[in-house]
Amino acid sequence: MATHGKRLLNALKTFDRNTNYPLTEALDLVKKTATTKFDETVEMHFRLGIDPRHSDQQVRSTVLLPAGLGKKVRVAVFAESDDARAAEAAGADVVGGDELIERIVKDGWMEFDAALATPSIMKKLGRAARQLGPRGLMPNPKAGTVVQPEDLGRAVDELKAGRVEFRNDKTGNLHIPIGKASFTSDALLQNAEAVLNAVEGNKPSAVKGVYIRRVVLTATMGPGIRVDLSAGAAEE
Repeated sequence: MATHGKRLLNALKTFDRNTNYPLTEALDLVKKTATTKFDETVEMHFRLGIDPRHSDQQVRSTVLLPAGLGKKVRVAVFAESDDARAAEAAGADVVGGDELIERIVKDGWMEFDAALATPSIMKKLGRAARQLGPRGLMPNPKAGTVVQPEDLGRAVDELKAGRVEFRNDKTGNLHIPIGKASFTSDALLQNAEAVLNAVEGNKPSAVKGVYIRRVVLTATMGPGIRVDLSAGAAEE
């Protein structure tokens, strides 16, 4: 704990916590403050001007990160018969129907990072919602993770390439990974801009006033660095 505390204190000396930095500068600061021995994940945290209690103010979608996520993504596909064979041909890491669902429900087995399902199996998959839901692994049409068999190849490829799902939490915040601290600044910038565009593009029509109230960048063990959105991203 002492080492972590000292490292964080040193990181805090490199910037002003109350200053909003231009996106490129904020990304450089995140890279500089990621000083642990492992390759830290860089995340964008959004404070949104939504009321998450209302169904018409929910923010949920996906974004394809141009520079990827910097890790191997294990994709599971819930499908049966010909659909399962299509999923295997598409390169899915795990494919299954009743047996896979049973394994998740009974044993809590979830050795995968993302999941897809064909429409025909969704009724059965409801049994595993309690296990998959809290981990963000329950396929959902709104998130583009319930797909037709003929679209499995594209969907699997996108997930492996760095397609990320995002949805607001109960406090109206979003937490979206945009890559690793080892990424070049340009790669992180590409991903960050893609995320900003996706979040802006999914503004619920019921939301009035300021939609994106604050954006903070952080590495896994690093401090939060505020992003300056005065160029037009925060207000409309």
